[in-house]
Amino acid sequence: MELNDQLLNELAQRACASERRRMNLDLRTSANDQSQRMLNALEPYTVLPIHRHMKSTEVVVVLRGRMDEIFYDDQGNETARHHLDPKQGVYGLSIPVGQWHGIEVFEPTVILECKDGAYEPLSPEDVL
Repeated sequence: MELNDQLLNELAQRACASERRRMNLDLRTSANDQSQRMLNALEPYTVLPIHRHMKSTEVVVVLRGRMDEIFYDDQGNETARHHLDPKQGVYGLSIPVGQWHGIEVFEPTVILECKDGAYEPLSPEDVL
């Protein structure tokens, strides 16, 4: 599979049509692949709860658009804000294991998102 403008445009169109204002595309080679690699198209005003991953770091790379990745403490107070914008030379970041985080999307954005291990839905204790 080639990751090109046509693919990103199609994914972005699907995000626009989605009630959640986002859409992902699984990049794993099979269901037996024990990693998480996906493209995620994000529209402004998409709602993503503050959450954490207790078994993996999360790597986020912005392919197009711009967004903030926001870190929080255990009480939900903002502790850091990382502005990701390839036009400004800031492409992404690695989010540490257990770090509470959320996003703010400023324009249609597509990210590459990677985590260790097979997909597991977030448990209630991992959502603020």
